Amino acid sequence: MTAVPVQLLAHLRRARDHLDRHYREPLDLDAVAAVARVSKYHFVRCFESAYGETPMRYLTRRRIERAQDLLRSANLTVTEICMTVGFSSLGSFSSRFTAVVGMSPTAYRDRWAHSTAHIPGCFLFMNGVLPNGAISKKPPRADVQ
Repeated sequence: MTAVPVQLLAHLRRARDHLDRHYREPLDLDAVAAVARVSKYHFVRCFESAYGETPMRYLTRRRIERAQDLLRSANLTVTEICMTVGFSSLGSFSSRFTAVVGMSPTAYRDRWAHSTAHIPGCFLFMNGVLPNGAISKKPPRADVQ
């Protein structure tokens, strides 16, 4: 690995933070490289040198980590979790999840089924707490007790 110029590290951190904040959204390399203020080719080389993985692998890993959290704690279907964390295809989500974690999303959820209490998905949606951990700007309903 080559050393990343010090003046570029802040830009790379900004891009990584952007990936962390917007992991649920469709992100492309051009847009993320623009956040770092460098060309996409230079961005990929420098990001991998600084963080040990490409930006898209980093994004995929973050999405999988969030999916693991939801599979352990939320009462949502695998498809709902797939879409919530930013994958557009259940097939690609399942194959990437299996490659990263070593088991399918369903097997992962089944492994944790009896060890943690699940938060009902409807509760998360109704009370303004989105499955991605963010708080909606809409106040909770007053009639929910």
